[in-house]
This record gives sequence, structure tokens and C-alpha cells, in this order.
Amino acid sequence: MRPYAAADIGTWDLTADVVIAGYGVAGAAAAVEAARAGAEVLVLERAGGWGGAAALAGGFVYLGGGTALQRACGFEDSPEAMAAFLMAAMGPGADAAKVTDYCEGSVAHFDWLVGCGVPFNPVFYGDPAWEPAGDEGLMYSGGENAAPFDEIAAPAPRGHLPRMENKRTGERGGGYMLMKPLVDTAERLGVKAHYGMRIERLVVERDGTVRGVVARSYGERVTVRARRGVVLATGSFTYNDEMLAAHAPLLSGRPGAAVEEHDGIAVKLAQALGAGVAHMDACEVALPMDPQYSIRGILVNGRGQRFVNEDTYPGRLGHAALFQQDNQAFLVLDEEGFEEAGRVSAAPEFMRMRPAWVCETAAELGAAMGLPPGALESTLDVYNRHAEDGRDPLLRKAARWVRPLRGPLGAVDLRGMTSGFALGGLTTSADAEVLHVDGAPVPGLYAAGRATAGIAAWGYASGISLGDGSFYGRRAGGAAARNR
Repeated sequence: MRPYAAADIGTWDLTADVVIAGYGVAGAAAAVEAARAGAEVLVLERAGGWGGAAALAGGFVYLGGGTALQRACGFEDSPEAMAAFLMAAMGPGADAAKVTDYCEGSVAHFDWLVGCGVPFNPVFYGDPAWEPAGDEGLMYSGGENAAPFDEIAAPAPRGHLPRMENKRTGERGGGYMLMKPLVDTAERLGVKAHYGMRIERLVVERDGTVRGVVARSYGERVTVRARRGVVLATGSFTYNDEMLAAHAPLLSGRPGAAVEEHDGIAVKLAQALGAGVAHMDACEVALPMDPQYSIRGILVNGRGQRFVNEDTYPGRLGHAALFQQDNQAFLVLDEEGFEEAGRVSAAPEFMRMRPAWVCETAAELGAAMGLPPGALESTLDVYNRHAEDGRDPLLRKAARWVRPLRGPLGAVDLRGMTSGFALGGLTTSADAEVLHVDGAPVPGLYAAGRATAGIAAWGYASGISLGDGSFYGRRAGGAAARNR
């Protein structure tokens, strides 16, 4: 991981003003902005083509503050309300300066994406879901309209989803339609890309300035010189078992909601230069469950107790289950709830819930689940007593989803079902400069996307990664191009 000295590189195989490692959303945004600033840009991508995790994602970009899409769908928003929500929802350690910066620039960033050709359909999708069933362009994607956030800031939907006809979740969805216009724009601006090329080392001058990278392409060593700067945009460390074990062990052995190229190389290379890191133990975690089921039932832990309002952002359900309940979670629904959710669900089949146990009474169900005697009965008694009046004073689930659970009951076994990705990474400035542990920029080195500690800390909302990845990718590309 230690850098090469520039003086030891005899011949440079490739040269550009700005060299970008990674062609996901952060790398693509960086390439566009650097090229528009007049720089010669070269992108090195480890995979066989552009896209990264972004192209396979649902495609949400978390934006707000009063974007044209929000206004077209009839919603008002402000940077202040957006920042208030994010500071609460992103969890302990959220960077107030960076959150404020992101929120104040959100409207302009939306306009930038549209200017690059990213299409958005001005239709609001209001049903509980991970993503819209069709090509609707706007929905709540972070629990903004659920407790406790609905009392912290005026709720507004901020999940902006690129329009994609005939989308296939996990194969070709909104993320693809975000990436393709960005890459097309980069190519029109003259950006060159080399695929099948994995960076291995950084190259530095005697004064510590990053001057290029050494990469490997089909077994051959390739030296690449950057006249102005190097941008690291290679993603998280979700597929690096050693780094997970050291920093985020609860994710170890779980399916990674990322791509295998997310091996932490950017973090390790920059750390070898003294770069700082933040939130390395933070993760986004999800349960593979259609929210149409969870909102109609109750989530209980291994003691038969509720622990979260079921109508909140579905990613928060998984986060609470893994980090607060030892990954012990069950969804309890009655027959009416299962049938109603099944009728309205538009989710893929694997997200539709099937009960592991079905019993006539709560006592029988609790026994079948292996819960302490009386635990589930007590939880249901309290829930149903208040649900008769359409209230949930314990966890404040919205009244529209609160009703007593009666008759035959079923429980879905969600133990050990969480999956996710790492959120921590390199510390960066507002201009996406990689920061040394002493707080000073590492000369010539920039980073964006999940290789960095972005605006998410110990919390998340769908669209944050593509949002701050593209936002600070632009900053990285522009700053590197201006570095002479």
C-alpha cells in the first residue's frame, strides 16, 4: 500500500491532467466537471465497463431544498428543513458543515443532473415501498414523514428517481439511467476511459504531492501520471473481509449491498499517506422486506417486544434490528394484514413475506416462536388496546397504519436476514480534498463517493450515496482540474 516515489518511475505509460480511479457515480461526476474545467481526463475502471454499484442501484438521488421536481409535484421544501432532517437522520457524528453545504447546493445539483441529460418524471409516488413500482420520479425515501422526524422538520419527499422504462430492479433500474447520461456527457467532453485496470499504488513527489498511480491491467503493470490531481472514487470496503472484521464486524459474513470491486483500496492507499478516516464502524443495513407488510404489523425482538415504529424508513428497521436487537427480529401480522399487503404489493417476489408460523392465538404463536411465555401476549395487548383508538403512544406509528391485530396470527422469521454496506471512509474537505490526520489537504489527492465519509454517519436515507457521491464527485473533479 505504500506509495512509489515519482523519481523511481522511469517511464509513464499514460498521462492526463486529472486521473480518476473508478467509473461509478462519483467518478463520472468528477470526469464531467474536470473536463468542463478544461482538463484532459482519464478514468481507470477495474471492471469491464462503467457503472459500478450506482448502475445496479434503485437510483434514488437524495435532493431537496425546493428542486424543480419537488415543485412540479406540489411540494414545498427549504435547505433549512432538509438540513434539520439530515442532521437528525444521519445519526451521531453527522458533519454539520458538510450537511449544510450539501443542502444549500441541492437545487443547483439537481439542475446540473438534468443538464447532463438525467430524466425525471414529475409524478409523486406516495405508497410505502423501497422504490416506486413504475417510473414515478419522487417519493419519501428516508422516513421524513414518520416519527420522530416529522416533528423535527417539515416533511418533504426528497427521493429523486431517474426515469427508466421497463426497469429491472438489481439489473437495470434508475441507477443505470442516472449513470448513462453522465457517462455519455463525459464522453462528449472528451473523457477517456480504460477498463480492466485496478489501481495498486499511489505515486508521490518528494514534497508529498500525489503525482499519479500504478495500476495493473491483465497482469501488466501500468504507470499513469496525473499532471494536476488524482481522484479516488472506487467505492466502499464492503467486500474487504479484513477491513470489515477490523472496523464493521457486524457486517462480516452478510450479503453486501454493493459490488465486489468495493474492496477498500482507496482508503488503504490514502491511509498510507497519512489520510484520516471517519465513521469506519457505520453501516447502512436493510431487511429484505416489502414495507407494505411491515406497516401493517408489528416488529418484535427476541423477547417479544416492539422496538421501532414500523412505518419509518425501511432501512432504519434493519439498522435497529442488527445494532440494537442482536439481529433478532420477527414480523407479526394477522390474516387480514397478510392478505391486504399481498394484494397491494408491487415488490419483487423475494420481498413478499411468508409466515414461518401461523397460530390461532398470541400465546400459541409466542410459544411456536420460542419467546418467553406471556411476552408476545403482553406486547399485543398493549398495542391492540391503543390501536382500538387508532393510536400508538409507545412508538408513534402513523394512525393510518394502526389497527388491532385479531384472529389467526402469523410471524415472519427475520433473524439474521440483514444485509448492507459500509458507510465510513476518508475524511475530505468541501472541495473533496483528502485530508491528512492533521487536517491539512494531501496535495494532489481528491476523493468522493463511498470511499469517503460523506454526509451519512450512523444513519441513512435512500439516495444519500448517489447524492453526495455525485455532488462531491463534481467538487473533486473541479478542484483537481484547477490544481496547477
